[in-house]
Amino acid sequence: MVIGHHRLMESTRVDRWLWAVRLTKTRPDAAAACRGGHVRVNDQPAKPATAVGPGDWVRVRVHHVTREVEVVRVIHKRVGAPEAAGCYLDHTPVRPQPVLPVARRERGTGRPTKRERRELDAFRASWR
Repeated sequence: MVIGHHRLMESTRVDRWLWAVRLTKTRPDAAAACRGGHVRVNDQPAKPATAVGPGDWVRVRVHHVTREVEVVRVIHKRVGAPEAAGCYLDHTPVRPQPVLPVARRERGTGRPTKRERRELDAFRASWR
């Protein structure tokens, strides 16, 4: 019977899926994120071999960014970015970007004086 085989095609390893849909750059990066506790499937900690299928929710933290996605389609091979984006629904909460003040000088005032340069350097250092 084909039913068992059909179910296998409906799921894949989470590390492979994260790589295939381009949420991580490499498959070893995805596996390392799993081992480091940065991947959760349906709010449960995930190992690299954890199976994911349509309807599962995956939370992954890569490069200090946490993404929450719902699996729509399972793929096994890496595909182009437009096709990969169709394999999941992004439910990542939108965080407002902080508004940073901008130092402005009037046009035509020439180069900054030594005092103005010190003030600019102090201003830049305060925002790091």
